[in-house]
Amino acid sequence: MDALDDQMQRITLDLMLSGPDDDRNAIISINAGAGGTEAQDWAEMLFRMYARWVERNDYRSEIIDYQPGDEAGIKSVTFTAQGPNAFGYLKTENGVHRLVRISPFNASGKRHTSFASVFVYPELDNEILVDVDEKDIRIDVFRASGAGGQHVNKTSSAVRITHMPSGIVVQCQQEKSQHRNRDMAMKVLKSRLYQREKEMQEEKMQEIHDSKDDIAWGSQIRSYVLHPYQMVKDHRINKEVGNVNDVLDGGIDSFIRDVLLARQSR
Repeated sequence: MDALDDQMQRITLDLMLSGPDDDRNAIISINAGAGGTEAQDWAEMLFRMYARWVERNDYRSEIIDYQPGDEAGIKSVTFTAQGPNAFGYLKTENGVHRLVRISPFNASGKRHTSFASVFVYPELDNEILVDVDEKDIRIDVFRASGAGGQHVNKTSSAVRITHMPSGIVVQCQQEKSQHRNRDMAMKVLKSRLYQREKEMQEEKMQEIHDSKDDIAWGSQIRSYVLHPYQMVKDHRINKEVGNVNDVLDGGIDSFIRDVLLARQSR
């Protein structure tokens, strides 16, 4: 019966995804906030949460860029979620995610609050053309760095592209080929420029209708509390879940569903 309920919920979700990009793959970027090792460890926990969500949904994923932390965790990671309606679901995750816990890195056992930001963009295909003027970008080639292991190829073929008019910076160092890294970085850049233009248009429409976007860039959307009690709360819809471990293991479908329902009812 649970499997049938899950299937019906997924069909209901699919019917709500009517945006022009909802059926596309997603590009997800996670960045640790201020706070050094604490925030970097939290960013890695979020990365694992979304990686497990990808596995639970039988999607595929590919790491585009991975910057390990100084002592633990990650400074940032960019990866794809490839599957039906991946962007439509994960666009609800845009914003700042807050963690409250007893620090495992502090011997005094004090409670600590960490922040990390999540950005989600639709992965573009060849049907959508985004013109990027060569004079507007700066391309730097550098040697991949980090702790090594499965995430980093230590070659001199890593590519960083800076789009000077917007200030957007993307990079890719996961491929051995400089050409492949450049192609991947350009793909991410075009997706981010496309999403940026969409958001600017949406903001203009919101101003016309005198409405406010409750998940604007930089807003805190969700808190994950591990101490003194355990709870995950989505501040946009006042939804609370007590099973924190399941959420951190990829169980975020109920949040995605309720945020989409709330948006549809506005």
